[in-house]
Amino acid sequence: MENMNVSSERNITLIMDFYELTMSYNYFKLGKKDDIVYFDMFFRKNPDQGGMTIFAGLQQLIEAIQDMRFTEGDIEYLRQQNKFDEDFFDYLRNFQFTGTIYSVPEGTPVFPYEPLVTVKAKLIEAQLIETFLLVSINHQSLIATKAHRICQEAKGRAVMEFGARRAQGYDGAHYGARAAYIGGVSGTATVSAGKEFNIPVLGTMAHSFVQSFDTEYEAFEAYAKTYPDACVLLVDTYDTLKSGVPNAIKVAEEVLKPMGKRLAGIRLDSGDIAYLTKKARMMLDVAGYTDCKITVSNALDEYLIRSILEQGAPIDSFGVGENMIVSKSSPVFGGVYKLAAVEKDGHIIPKIKISENTEKITNPGYKKVYRLIERETHKAIADVITFYDEILNENQDLTIYHQSDAWKNKTLYAGTYDIIPLQTLVFDEGQCVYPKYTLDEIRKYSQEQKNLLWDELFRLEYPHIYYVDLTKNLLDYKLKMLASSRGL
Repeated sequence: MENMNVSSERNITLIMDFYELTMSYNYFKLGKKDDIVYFDMFFRKNPDQGGMTIFAGLQQLIEAIQDMRFTEGDIEYLRQQNKFDEDFFDYLRNFQFTGTIYSVPEGTPVFPYEPLVTVKAKLIEAQLIETFLLVSINHQSLIATKAHRICQEAKGRAVMEFGARRAQGYDGAHYGARAAYIGGVSGTATVSAGKEFNIPVLGTMAHSFVQSFDTEYEAFEAYAKTYPDACVLLVDTYDTLKSGVPNAIKVAEEVLKPMGKRLAGIRLDSGDIAYLTKKARMMLDVAGYTDCKITVSNALDEYLIRSILEQGAPIDSFGVGENMIVSKSSPVFGGVYKLAAVEKDGHIIPKIKISENTEKITNPGYKKVYRLIERETHKAIADVITFYDEILNENQDLTIYHQSDAWKNKTLYAGTYDIIPLQTLVFDEGQCVYPKYTLDEIRKYSQEQKNLLWDELFRLEYPHIYYVDLTKNLLDYKLKMLASSRGL
């Protein structure tokens, strides 16, 4: 997961929490390093109290695991911490991930509490990839989901990602643009992301360009002569309606028209967007430029876009920066990585995390997750979590249960639904077997998967709550473990 190819020598192996190393050292000293364990990565709440999340960041996780290595410089730094011995350093020198990983494909709409990534690996190996996994998936899933919400409210109009300068660091800008493209944006202003991921790059001018000339007209004239085939002018540097739009029309008439070219568009970046775009549209239409597009920016988010479109603003496309690239209204994605089972004497022993906060109680065991699709509507009914060796048969009735209350259940009748596995094999005993899809392929897949969901899930306020339920076997085992913990 290199930072925009700044250096081919960049090594991010030590981007991990220190406790991953202290725990691993304990396992090493106790002779437990090769014990097989099972971890689940999942989350508890959708961003912005939304109805679903877009899963993203898997490719960067794959690359991080494949590139994982402890250099002599890393080992020397760890030696200075006076926490580990030389035998452990020898182990780290030869470290290689040999485990098996299942994951939801990138771009899949996902929901709270279901396993997104399942790791089956030797204990130390599973522990040392924890931060890689969480930072890759948490960041990009957050931004992809925010981008989806914004693009949804644009109602088919193009949305461009303009957020690099507001991003939290270089990687935030670079991979945030990638995630936003998965979420639905049409392009990015971030050139590195355009180069690496083949995202369309977009951009025209800033206010400083206009200010650098003696007059606004001269600035527009210069730009039109340089880019006559794609001339988009920023019209709000001085006065949008008294100066910007009139000068744009004047340049269209005096510079572009003699060349046989048309003014492609104008952009507004300040002021009352709804009012100004209505007035600008009238001025352009009266001048004969009904084909000139209007783009707007300026701290937009899904709610403001919805509002100005409801007011009838004649906008053709949006540029969205800070509110998307850091998901400003919901800036933390709470994905977690929890131990679900251990192997002992050839048997898989489920483990559970118990808390006074009900939402923090985990689902025990080595599990699988499936999406249930209604045949009549071709829409998703629910997701169901099972033990790994449970067999579901769509030709039989299936009752699925709330994650803590057996009386909350739903029965699907034989022949009315299809069963789709959500996870796919990514690493098989250390070897990556997951294809490296292009970003356009991931984006297309994501849209196809969103089409399987009911519209009610996409409401900004009070969306429908999607079922993520358990089989009877899993629920009974979970309740038994909870009762046992209380001595019942």
